[in-house]
Amino acid sequence: MTKKLMKGSEAIGEAAVQAGCHLFFGYPITPQNEIPEYMSMRLPQVGGTFVQAESEVAASNMLYGAAGTGERVMTSSSSPGVSLMAEAISYLAGAQLPVVIVNIMRAGPGLGGILPSQGDYLQATKGMAHGDFRLLVLAPWSVQEAADLVQDAFDLADYYRNPVLVLGDGLIGQMMEPVEFVEGREPIKELPAKDWAATGNDGSKPRSIINSLFLDPEELERHNFRLKEKFDTMERDEVRYESFNTDTDYAGLVVAYGTVARVCSTALEELAEDGINAAMIRPVSLFPYPYQAVREGAAKAKAVLVVELS
Repeated sequence: MTKKLMKGSEAIGEAAVQAGCHLFFGYPITPQNEIPEYMSMRLPQVGGTFVQAESEVAASNMLYGAAGTGERVMTSSSSPGVSLMAEAISYLAGAQLPVVIVNIMRAGPGLGGILPSQGDYLQATKGMAHGDFRLLVLAPWSVQEAADLVQDAFDLADYYRNPVLVLGDGLIGQMMEPVEFVEGREPIKELPAKDWAATGNDGSKPRSIINSLFLDPEELERHNFRLKEKFDTMERDEVRYESFNTDTDYAGLVVAYGTVARVCSTALEELAEDGINAAMIRPVSLFPYPYQAVREGAAKAKAVLVVELS
């Protein structure tokens, strides 16, 4: 493996390509424009297709159709663009379609500005759209981790048949760092066959119907119970976090995610030089959230400081 200096948005795009994503639908919005720009150049090189849709609404519904064929598909946007995709994301979750969505957050509310932000946390974890559903949400703190988590996201989306959101801020999208990609990377899960996909039918198998509409109330209830069982499994099996100094005696605990956690880790080092020992827990998965790790860390601390760029 060799390291290559890449901008975060470009590393995200390359990670998707190397994960087998050959279909990208999107619409430009700062500060993630380099993702679709990179995909428009890169996908034709691997026999893939890039489509710049007429809007985020159109792009997100194109995801529905393409994912229904069993292909690995992706979109990216930033804050208000993701809001426009919200209805389709609920449809994707309801139809159990695996897609990867990248949100490189900008400041809000409204159009806000193009500077980095973490203001979409509640949208990502609590209120993405209408209906009863959840997304797996992964939050990188470096360009390398952004690339790694995008590749993991495709595996997790296929495994759970559910959209997965990679949540970064404008710093992740714009900064440049060395990145390396593993050749012949193995999936992180044993992935099931996509026998549900609509790929044409010669009569040799049951019809594949991609649908999120259940007019029979009892059928809809059963569907929601099945989804709830899946989300419960995610909460049990997909918690990710990183701990700093939590195996020592410390007075204060810091909780931070994304690039803000990098700033906090430097602050912890400076505090240690002054003889003050502090610890940090960095959630990597925002859903599921590492509640137990934070509870245990907080129980040892005299004070807890939560730091966010919002």
